[in-house]
Amino acid sequence: MSVKYELIIYWSESDSAFIVEVPELPGSRLDGQTYIEAVTNVEVVIQEYIYV
Repeated sequence: MSVKYELIIYWSESDSAFIVEVPELPGSRLDGQTYIEAVTNVEVVIQEYIYV
């Protein structure tokens, strides 16, 4: 089963990090020092959400 979620990714000057939000998962706002790190962090949360 393939589940797809929309990711909103942007750079935050105040946090000095990339921010990733998943609109379908309220409260899911993760960050990372690089684009890849931010997306990887949110992928972990999505997988945990799916398997709970």
